[in-house]
Amino acid sequence: MKTYVIEEGTRESIRIVDYGIVEYNNSKVPYTQEPTFIPISRVVKEDNDEIVAGVNALLYCWNCMYIDVLWVKEDFRGKGYGSILLREVEKIAQEKGCSLIHLDTFDFQAKDFYLKHGYEVFGELENCPANHMRYYLKKII
Repeated sequence: MKTYVIEEGTRESIRIVDYGIVEYNNSKVPYTQEPTFIPISRVVKEDNDEIVAGVNALLYCWNCMYIDVLWVKEDFRGKGYGSILLREVEKIAQEKGCSLIHLDTFDFQAKDFYLKHGYEVFGELENCPANHMRYYLKKII
């Protein structure tokens, strides 16, 4: 029997693992965009240059967009900044040939906000975290 070692990953080993799955995926379903991963980040600043809202998304591999984070500082919620940012990344996605956007949110976050913007729930995860729900949403654009 061969012996092996399990150890904590390093930046280099993380890169190797990430590259490995990227190459495997590409061998099964060739990528339709270049570059393969396009980070998209936008922020809203108030007059004093304070960041009060932002969105971080990733356009990846097959002209799909994943919205990782959309955040609005609590005192600035209800002013439309979230909607402005969401429309901005949707516009960028369309300009880059994207037809699918997906994201996840918790029951204590913004599910209704996304539903209002045309997203639909395609999955739920119970007790993540305990006594809460995690929702997976998508939008065809």
